[in-house]
Amino acid sequence: MLPSVAAEKSAVPPLGLSRASTAQDDLSRNVYGLLGISLDAVTFPDLLRSVEKAVEHVSPFLISTPNVNFLIASQKDGDFRESILQSDTCLADGMPLIWIAKLLHVPINERIAGSDLFGRLKSAVGRSRPIRIFLFGGAEGVAETVCKNLNAENGGLHCVGVLNPGFGSVEEMSSAPVIDAINSSQPDLLAVFFGAQKAQTWLMHNHHRLRAPVRAQFGATINFEAGTVRRAPQFMRSTGFEWLWRIKEEPYLWRRYWSDGRALLKLMLTCVLPLMIETRLRRRKPGSLSSKLQEEPNTCTVYLAGDAVAQNVGQAISDFRNALTGRKHLIVDISEVRSIDSRMFGLFLMVKKILASRGMRLSFVGASAELRRSFQLNRFEFLLSRECDTDSSIGDSSLRQIAFR
Repeated sequence: MLPSVAAEKSAVPPLGLSRASTAQDDLSRNVYGLLGISLDAVTFPDLLRSVEKAVEHVSPFLISTPNVNFLIASQKDGDFRESILQSDTCLADGMPLIWIAKLLHVPINERIAGSDLFGRLKSAVGRSRPIRIFLFGGAEGVAETVCKNLNAENGGLHCVGVLNPGFGSVEEMSSAPVIDAINSSQPDLLAVFFGAQKAQTWLMHNHHRLRAPVRAQFGATINFEAGTVRRAPQFMRSTGFEWLWRIKEEPYLWRRYWSDGRALLKLMLTCVLPLMIETRLRRRKPGSLSSKLQEEPNTCTVYLAGDAVAQNVGQAISDFRNALTGRKHLIVDISEVRSIDSRMFGLFLMVKKILASRGMRLSFVGASAELRRSFQLNRFEFLLSRECDTDSSIGDSSLRQIAFR
């Protein structure tokens, strides 16, 4: 099926996955680690400026919108979790995430839902031209309706194409005709309307091939925009009861909400509650953080000592910038670290992302029993992977000695 909206023709420069210009920007992101995923502490104006910048510079900008369903799925699916990490911004799309952040003193206070982002972009005025959007997915005929509505409104979004790939695997939906149809329409924004895991997998699978600078999974937004499903009133969205409205509108969703709700309750009891208790019992004022670097042929080791917490993140960012100047695997020795908070976990995730873009690895050594517990309660135990223990391809003795017993 080809796009039903004609696309204007002009040459568009290809976009690769090279992150030379954005790798350092990842370190500057105000990102926090929350129960195993990354979340950016951004406001709507900040987000809209980032979208505008990506469109202006034609640079890849992948947006993820984690909600409870994302959070629970990421606990079970490492690839899905990695797709969130590889995103260029991660928005808290769900009041339960905001509540958890407040309980854990994580300064993410504003819910930014994908549907709200779509609405802000649609209503934005003052641009030299509207953002060109391609609608990918949705039920038969729904995207066409939304496309016609957008172009009739003459607002901040101009639809240049729609495509419903039907049902199939990610590979089947990634055929050359499908990708060519999207790219030939030359969109600034590719809006994908699949389920969360399938959409994220598809976006990552085709990252090298897509030309649209801004890409995002918008889920049920297409149905709200088409009017086939009514969105919950604002008071239900702001109080966290949107799920009740969604079940009323789409009764089949009760199974997903039941399953996610049970899993969330378990996380609250086994992770959030212990973290809250530990935070309240910890009376010691955080101290400073120091570091030193040691270079070897294939690795760079960062030795941290002190409190790896938000008040010291500026120094840590500077240290990691220096550590990332070469193309080497990075080892972080945390044997002298007393505590780690969500802001530092967010920085570790950004370092991991940068290294992954270079085909390099991040490893931690020297974690005490107390720090291992902190990694586990925050659901970042995957950062303490022992995969490098027997990796002889790296060569440096310090990396081969990694062990967490």
